[in-house]
Amino acid sequence: MELVGASDGPGSAHVGRDVGDAIGMAPWGVGVSPDVGEAILGADVCIDFSSPAATVSIARACARAGVALVSGTTGLGPDAQAALDEAARAVPVLWAPNTSVGVQVLAELVREAVARLGPGFDVEVVEIHHRKKVDAPSGTARRLAEAAIEARPGLTEVSGRHGVPGPRPADELGVLAVRGGDVIGDHTVYLLGDGERIELTHRASSRDLFARGALRAARFVAGQKPGRYTMRDVLSAS
Repeated sequence: MELVGASDGPGSAHVGRDVGDAIGMAPWGVGVSPDVGEAILGADVCIDFSSPAATVSIARACARAGVALVSGTTGLGPDAQAALDEAARAVPVLWAPNTSVGVQVLAELVREAVARLGPGFDVEVVEIHHRKKVDAPSGTARRLAEAAIEARPGLTEVSGRHGVPGPRPADELGVLAVRGGDVIGDHTVYLLGDGERIELTHRASSRDLFARGALRAARFVAGQKPGRYTMRDVLSAS
């Protein structure tokens, strides 16, 4: 795998610098461009970790250039998801709120556990991230909640509680976000029954795992037809 281009926002201090210099390493011979279209020239796959607004522009640029897209940007709203859907008509697009292989396995464990335990167990998701994270709940927490809902379709996601909400409804799925310190990302799914509980947890101790997962996803989408893909597809193909 070879890096052929890199891009950052027009106002970034990294623009115009060598990628290696920008990340504190020896020069790589690849400059950081403010133009995504220019950066992806000659690429097979574009890996995007940016912002929802930037992801829309990146998806459109990839579709025009015929470059596959792997996006790990979180906090995407309907407009950004629609842009990914549109790009997927022309190129393979893989979006994942978390590119960690471990998180994908956790989602599968959650799906299996919720299905097997049945409605006698309440489901709660708690996520912890560093104080600078801008979106809440995290995309990963929402993905874990989705996995639980896939196993028990009657569940309804509730983000946080306050005041006097009354007794917990049986079909409620609580999602709580905690922010502080430099926590990279902790996610715990609680399955709470009468007299017992199960806790399924993933803790990220390094951001390297997201990069490894993104590269694995890039290798996967490079050989796929246009369409939408997930990390579940990546693991299934292994």
